[in-house]
Amino acid sequence: MRRIKRPTPSDLGLTAKEGRVLAALRTPWRIQQFIVGLHANFEQGGDTLRSVRGVLKHRNAHCIEAAFTAACALWLAGEPPLIMDLEANKGDSDHVVALFKRDGCWGAISKTNHIWLRWRDPVYRTPRELAMSYFHEYVDTNQRKSLRTYSMPVDLRRFAPETWITNDEDCWDVGAALCDVRHFKLLTPTQVRGLAPRDAIETLADDMVQYEFKDRTRARRY
Repeated sequence: MRRIKRPTPSDLGLTAKEGRVLAALRTPWRIQQFIVGLHANFEQGGDTLRSVRGVLKHRNAHCIEAAFTAACALWLAGEPPLIMDLEANKGDSDHVVALFKRDGCWGAISKTNHIWLRWRDPVYRTPRELAMSYFHEYVDTNQRKSLRTYSMPVDLRRFAPETWITNDEDCWDVGAALCDVRHFKLLTPTQVRGLAPRDAIETLADDMVQYEFKDRTRARRY
C-alpha cells in the first residue's frame, strides 16, 4: 500500500487516550485482533452507526462500526483509510470491511460474530477477487447464498473526521454515502438461478458464534 502522510491523533480530533489505543495497532493483524476482541454490538436499543469514538467508549461494534475503527487505525499508521461495502440480496444484511494492500494485493480487516466473514490475508489481486472470497459463506437466514455486489474501495478521507471519527451521534450520513457509491455485480442472473444450497455440515457450522446472546437469531445476524 502506498504510504501517506500520517496524521496525529489530535489532527483527527481524538483525545490522547483514544490516540494511544489506536496508535498502538501498528499492523493490520493487530487491528484485526483488536476489533475481534470488541464485544458484538447487538443493537438492543435500536439501530446504531457509531463513530470511532463511540466504539472506543462502548467497547463493542458491529461490522461497519469496526470498519470505521480499523480504517482510522490504518490512517494513523500511515495507510489510506479504505473500506468496502459488500451488498447482499434483499432480505439479508450488507457487510463492510476495511481494506489494506501488501505487495500489490488486497486484504481485509473484518468483524463478525460468526465464523465466516472475517479477516482476509492480502493475497487477492483485485477488490473483486477479495469480495468473491466471501461469496460461498455469505448466506441469509434461509441458508441461501446472498452476496450480490461489492463497492469500489471508499477512501474515508473524503469525509470530515468529525463525521465518522469523533461524531457523538450516529454516522448515518456516511453510511448512506457508502451505499450510494458505485457497486459492481458479482453474478449473472443465470448464475444466481443455478446456485446450489449449502449442505448440512455447513448449516451446522453456521450456528457457531463468538459472542452469545439470548436471541440466537440476532446473535447469528451479526
